[in-house]
Amino acid sequence: MTDNLLSSAREILARLIAFDTTSRNSNLELIAWIENYLDQHGVTSTRVVNADASKANLYATVGPNVAGGIILSGHSDVVPVDGQDWQTNPWLVTERDGLLHGRGTCDMKGFIALALAAVPMFKQGAKPVHLAFSYDEEVGCLGAPAMIAEMAAKLPKPALAIIGEPTMMKVVTGHKGITVHEVEVLGHEAHSSLPHIGLSANMVAVELMHDLADLARTLWEQGDPDSPFVPPHATLTIGTMAGGTAANILARRAHFVFDLRCPPGVDPEAILAPFKAKITALDAEMKQAFPEAGVSIHQLSNAPPMTPTGSQDAEAFVRRLTGDNGAAGVVSYAAEAGQFQQAGFATVICGPGSIEQAHQPNECLAVEQFARGADFMERLAEALA
Repeated sequence: MTDNLLSSAREILARLIAFDTTSRNSNLELIAWIENYLDQHGVTSTRVVNADASKANLYATVGPNVAGGIILSGHSDVVPVDGQDWQTNPWLVTERDGLLHGRGTCDMKGFIALALAAVPMFKQGAKPVHLAFSYDEEVGCLGAPAMIAEMAAKLPKPALAIIGEPTMMKVVTGHKGITVHEVEVLGHEAHSSLPHIGLSANMVAVELMHDLADLARTLWEQGDPDSPFVPPHATLTIGTMAGGTAANILARRAHFVFDLRCPPGVDPEAILAPFKAKITALDAEMKQAFPEAGVSIHQLSNAPPMTPTGSQDAEAFVRRLTGDNGAAGVVSYAAEAGQFQQAGFATVICGPGSIEQAHQPNECLAVEQFARGADFMERLAEALA
C-alpha cells in the first residue's frame, strides 16, 4: 500500500510544485486542481476566499461527517525564488542523490501531496480526516483564520489538528508567535544642499531602524537561558526597506517592514510600546514643521504562539503514529498551529523534511522523509478505520 501511496504522492507533488504560488501571486489554479482531484474521489470541498476573491483557503471532510476526526493542515503559498542561485528549475521536482528539489517540496507541498494521496484510504475510515489548505501563511499567517473560524463553527468537533510543517517527522508542541509591522515616513522634498528647508524621510527612517536594532540587541541580552527555543529570546529583524528618489533630493517617502517573533508568555505589544510612543511623538513634531509630513506604523499581521497546553492527548496520538519517543520539541518559526489552538483545537506540528531546507535556494525534501510521511498517512488511516 505504501508503494502505491508514494507513487501517487510523487505525481501529486509534481503537479503542486508546478504552480507558482509565491505569496504575491494567486493560488486559485492550485486550489482548483485540488478541488478537481477531490471531486474525482467523491469528496466535496469548500473555498474560503479573501476580500477580492484572488486567493482561497480550501477545506474538505474525507470520510463520515462525525466528531473525533483529524485535521491535516498545510499552506499552499511559498516564498520567492528571486535572486536565489537555483541549480534546478524551482517549479519542477528534480530528484538528485535522494533529494527531491523544488520550491515548496518541504515547505510544505510535500505534506499536502501525501495527505491528498491518502484520500482513498481516508474515505474508508470510521472517523474523518479534515483537509485544510491555506493561503498567505508565508506573509504573516493571514489566510488561515477565516478558514479555521468556519471549520470550528461548521464541523463536528475534531479530536486534533496536525500542522504538517517540516519537523523531520518529530512531534513539535510549541512555536513562537509573530507580528509584522510596516512603518511609513513622509518627509518634505528639497535640494540636498538645503536640508534646513526640507525634511528627509530617509533620515527619520534610519533613526527609527537604529532604535529597532538597539531593541533587537536588548531582546538578545534579556533572553531566558532555560528557554527551549533556539534562539531563546524574542527576535526582531527588518525585512524590507526603501526610500528616496535621488542622492541630491531630500527623500519624500521611506518605509520599512519588520517582524517580531516572541516565545509564549512574551507580549509583543509591551515590547513595542516605547517604539510606538516615539512614533506618535515624532509624527506630531514632523507635522509642526510640514503638515503633510509624518510617520505612522501599521500592523500587517499578528499570529499567536503555540504551547503544549491542552494538547497532551494529541501529542500522544501522533507519537503512536510516528514512533517518536523523544522529548517534545519546539520551533522558532511561526506557523498556523497557534491559530488552530487559539480556536479550540488540540494541535501539534509534525511533517516531513527539515526547516533548514525551507526558503533556501535548491530547497529539497529527502526521499526518505517523503517515505516516512507516507508511512504516517497509512498508519493514520489504520488508526481511523
